[in-house]
Amino acid sequence: MADSGSAFDRRTTNTLWSSVLVETLSRLGLAHVVLSPGSRSTPLTLAFARHPRISRTVMVDERSAAFFALGLARRSRRPVALVCTSGSAVANYFPAVIEAHEAEVPLLLLTADRPPEMRACHSGQTIDQQKIFGDYVRWQHEVAVPEASLSLLRYLRQTVVQAWRASLGAPAGPVHLNLPFRDPLAPPGEAGEAIAVEGLDDAFFVHVGERTEPERAETRVIVRATTPRGVIVAGQADPADPAAYVQAVLDVSARTGWPVLADALSPIRFHAPRGAPVVTTYDTVLRDESAARALVPEQVLCLGGWPTSKVLRAWLERSGARCLLLAEGAANRDALHLRTEQRAGSVERLTVDGVLAADRDYRTRWMRLEADARSRLDAELAGEERLFEGKAAWLLARTLPMGATWCVASSMPVRDLEYFVPASESGLRVQCSRGANGIDGTLSTALGAAEGGPPAVLLTGDLAFLHDSNGLLTAKALRGSLTVILINNNGGGIFEHLPIAAHEPPFEELFATPQTVDMGALVRAHGVEHRVFGSWPEFERAVGELPARGVRVWELRTDRKRDARQRKALFARVAAEVGAAVR
Repeated sequence: MADSGSAFDRRTTNTLWSSVLVETLSRLGLAHVVLSPGSRSTPLTLAFARHPRISRTVMVDERSAAFFALGLARRSRRPVALVCTSGSAVANYFPAVIEAHEAEVPLLLLTADRPPEMRACHSGQTIDQQKIFGDYVRWQHEVAVPEASLSLLRYLRQTVVQAWRASLGAPAGPVHLNLPFRDPLAPPGEAGEAIAVEGLDDAFFVHVGERTEPERAETRVIVRATTPRGVIVAGQADPADPAAYVQAVLDVSARTGWPVLADALSPIRFHAPRGAPVVTTYDTVLRDESAARALVPEQVLCLGGWPTSKVLRAWLERSGARCLLLAEGAANRDALHLRTEQRAGSVERLTVDGVLAADRDYRTRWMRLEADARSRLDAELAGEERLFEGKAAWLLARTLPMGATWCVASSMPVRDLEYFVPASESGLRVQCSRGANGIDGTLSTALGAAEGGPPAVLLTGDLAFLHDSNGLLTAKALRGSLTVILINNNGGGIFEHLPIAAHEPPFEELFATPQTVDMGALVRAHGVEHRVFGSWPEFERAVGELPARGVRVWELRTDRKRDARQRKALFARVAAEVGAAVR
């Protein structure tokens, strides 16, 4: 095959071009693609459909498709590809791209486009797709219009390798390849027919996959511990080896004598050995002013980023403590703007300069308050017979099978995990879109997390569920199991905890936004099982035995305003009771 010419017509060229792209991705390790139907993406779609080693999911809604890919990539820790047609279809990827950027999840965005001569002339389904995602992608490239020359096919191969490397970089994230195609788009002959071309045998791809992932320079990060009044704040993390991560944190705690304040999205909540110095009730304890003053730290080691709890954040802001914030990558993660030194590195590379564990008074005080608050919260929840929202999270943590994937909506549900779930050795893997903290794509992300993996559970409110109900369109095709625990409190429960809740009107209409959707009818319209639970024993029995396949929605109907009052009263009472020991 000559470098400069081609004997192929355009249909064969488009097919060849797309086949090289897909084969390169397969050799790099791509296992899954999420396809959305469209005309301009025909060559790409058929190339993926022909490939025997790449699984595919077809989703009509590009917005849902992108979040599905996000959930799958987050669980697998490998890039997932997305394919869509040109025009506004591309823009529907944007919410998931933002979350992938903030949460450092690798995605490969393969967007078909019109060729240059069809742009800026009011051609149908044509928008400016170049750099459409701005700085929210790790790398973007406008790929050349397909040409059946060996030199350009080599260029395509290398570009795809570069995209793969960029998606897995430090930090990982989304990458965008914009791919223009000229008509005709349909392939010659049969749609499933492969194109064999001289010069594109196995030798053409032989080096692909060899050292294509970026090398990470791992340097040791030193914690210079100068005081026993220190805390380790463990923020959201999803390490490949949770046990090694937890052990590394506990080793630092043992050398410094500092307790670990573990966010609900830290693996420490669900992988800590019994007796470890892990604090989970800080949000409640620090609501008491006496306790908050008595526990003010002088040093803080923050892992990954600041946690969900506003109470903890405010306490840290007032402390004036010196902080060391450790995270992968060099991005600024200090949203509190404290006296912070930020370092890039992994927890496993932490070392401690100074041994302070002999002075344990500060940690002992923390652990006594933790034990007191935990016993009081657990007793309250164990005795609660009404369908109180906070008990759903607490009960799921106690009931879900070991190692299950637990997806949580980024609204009231993740806060109920923060408030009520104790440390354990359950091995649960909690996933939540806290990169941008939005409710976008909640259901679709959970479906992606369940694809091809162990049974997964999603805990979500009604508004987050409705915001992404199009995700139900792919429920029948799911290769896995997802159980949706739907807290239906007829509106946005999280807003009940904001100052605006005291202003009625306009609170109920403009913020709580109550809905009147018949959830059962909506769910059954998609051919999905729906069930309403009226008691905790019934709910607990069902959750303890998750089905191996399929999607189901299990609904708990709660009272939004009553539950908000109950949370506030419970926190105030427990904080006052444990704070009395300090005063």
